Amino acid sequence: MTFLGFLLLGLIAGVIAKALLPGRQGGGWLATLALGVVGALLGGWLGSLLFNRPLTEFFDIQTWLLAIAGAIIVLLLYGLLTRGSAKAR
Repeated sequence: MTFLGFLLLGLIAGVIAKALLPGRQGGGWLATLALGVVGALLGGWLGSLLFNRPLTEFFDIQTWLLAIAGAIIVLLLYGLLTRGSAKAR
């Protein structure tokens, strides 16, 4: 997968993950892109570690499911880390 394809996958996976998670998540498009790309990396790493299935093809459903699952995990962790700082303000 090319670098631009990976960025597009991360952006779309981040948007889908935000839509699937209940409540309101902070961050704009850049945060969604960054968290989605990190989530896609995490999903690819977990997929290769647990299922021997890394992110390979852009149009493969397993690639998308792994990237979205990774983005959900990253968004949940981001929400836990930023929730405490919002209460302090």
